[in-house]
Amino acid sequence: MEAAGVAILERDTVAAVAPPELLEIGGWLVPLDDGTIGRAKSAVPLRHDVGLDALGEIEDAYRRRGLKPAFRIADVPSLAPVCAELTRRGFAPQQPTIFKTGSVSRLAAFSDAPARVLETPDAAWAGVFLGDGFDPVDGVHRVAALTRSPGAIYGAAGQGGATHAVGVMSFGVQWVGIHGMRTAPAHRGHGHAGAILAALGRAALGRGRTQVFLQVEEANPARRIYRAAGFAPIWRYHYWR
Repeated sequence: MEAAGVAILERDTVAAVAPPELLEIGGWLVPLDDGTIGRAKSAVPLRHDVGLDALGEIEDAYRRRGLKPAFRIADVPSLAPVCAELTRRGFAPQQPTIFKTGSVSRLAAFSDAPARVLETPDAAWAGVFLGDGFDPVDGVHRVAALTRSPGAIYGAAGQGGATHAVGVMSFGVQWVGIHGMRTAPAHRGHGHAGAILAALGRAALGRGRTQVFLQVEEANPARRIYRAAGFAPIWRYHYWR
């Protein structure tokens, strides 16, 4: 991906989690948040050939606000000097995550099972994040961040009209993004996630969008669903903390 494409994708990624404060420092996007979502509180380079000069200023920006500095770095050869310098500064890579992109039209055709698309999330939607099987503190932060994402829409599915699975689609300048996919543990294996993905894809298609992204932790078994829905990896990244 060319440098301009990386910048657009990363801007759309950070906009989706709507950090309360966002800086640009020396070719880096620096979101500032005290929640649990890594993308909302980790500096990310807007190019994969960025230099080292801004690292100290970025660290200071976090520390002045009482936040722990963190960086989100793609595992690409051109960023190896950045990783080496972060190691020297005492940071270590954690939480390997796959960045994937796909086709909105293929996503829209992934499932014909029923799912609802909401313009405004309701209590049942939020309740999945706060239910059994999920970290309640993380759930509170995710509901707050994802519901303040500008122009987002919300997917819900479940048996008998109930809400047992949820997701979010953000609308960036160029990309739509999939976020917050959650299915209550007792209701997994019924195709609810696929139904939500397809319903959100059809909504995006209706708005003339063509490109979609998501990020999924490397160890997450949901990767197989995303693969079946047409998502392909473009790079892996780590959070450096």
